[in-house]
Amino acid sequence: MTVSLVYKVVRKLLSIPRVLLRSQATKDAELLVLRHENAVLRRQIHGRVRYEPFDRFWLAALSGLIPRCRWRGVFPITPGTLLAWHRRFIAAKWDYSARRAPAGRPPTRAALRKLILRLARENTRWGHRRIQGELARLGHPIAASTVWNILTAAGIDPAPRRTGPTWREFLTNQAEGIIAADFFHLDTVFGRRLYALAFLEHGTRRLHISNVTAHPSREWAVQQARNVAADLNTRMESLRFLLRDRDGKYGQSFDAVFEADGMEVIKSAPRTPRMNAHCERVIGSIRREALDHILITNEAHARQVLAAYQRHYNTHRPHRSRDQLPPDAGQQPITVHNLNARRLLRTRVLGGPINEYHYAA
Repeated sequence: MTVSLVYKVVRKLLSIPRVLLRSQATKDAELLVLRHENAVLRRQIHGRVRYEPFDRFWLAALSGLIPRCRWRGVFPITPGTLLAWHRRFIAAKWDYSARRAPAGRPPTRAALRKLILRLARENTRWGHRRIQGELARLGHPIAASTVWNILTAAGIDPAPRRTGPTWREFLTNQAEGIIAADFFHLDTVFGRRLYALAFLEHGTRRLHISNVTAHPSREWAVQQARNVAADLNTRMESLRFLLRDRDGKYGQSFDAVFEADGMEVIKSAPRTPRMNAHCERVIGSIRREALDHILITNEAHARQVLAAYQRHYNTHRPHRSRDQLPPDAGQQPITVHNLNARRLLRTRVLGGPINEYHYAA
């Protein structure tokens, strides 16, 4: 113990002349190294000390001002580590590999990759060659192997083993062939109750409102079914199901009108309005947007109000299920960029409860 203590004291005394003879630049460099080492230790108190690229650069630069024999007592790392840092710095400085043209074929554009994945998601029965053909028709020539690699990298299974359809896709496909019917009532200003029959095409959201009567009978309902069938005309071929409740006013003759065109009648469960939710919701829209704001005087007035609302619903009112398009619209309107250059006009429907807006031509 005593020998070890004497040895350490002698080493310290012998190091004093060496310190006094150092040059001022060497002392400043050692001081900067120690300060930077202190900053690194403060930055990371717990765990292993990690040096950032700037730390390595700074220590490597200061190493040139300090004799190599003194590195061991100054730098917190080994000389081999310091030299490796310096070699990497010089190699990166003279590395021109990033400026060279990439080898092989150019990568597929991100927009084209996104289009390929979209076609695969929206068409679960399309394989990579069918997608390649559709891309060629759109003006994007691409190899079938490239399409296959993109689909495989995205984790999309080959057709027809691709996962699907989802519940949303399944219900959307079924909605294209469904038309729903439901009775609703309205009261006149004198308290007389009137009835009407609403038909809603699920696929297009097109609304058909029948005539108005105070005494709805089976014969009256059959006549309304014939009128709607005549209005549908050729669209009847795309419809497969009629959805209605178990109201006694329908009857077998009512169903026969639609069964004659190859449609199947589906009856909802008793006291289950949610099974005909689309029709229930459109009847609620009729009440909230029109009937609750107008005093109906008689049957003629009720027919006029319902006809005006039907025209507004089918030709102007936007629908979320159709990307904010009305049922009778085929495509999105042209985007208007300069709002100040065109004058906006308002059309009052039913005297004011409903407003329609159009730009002046």
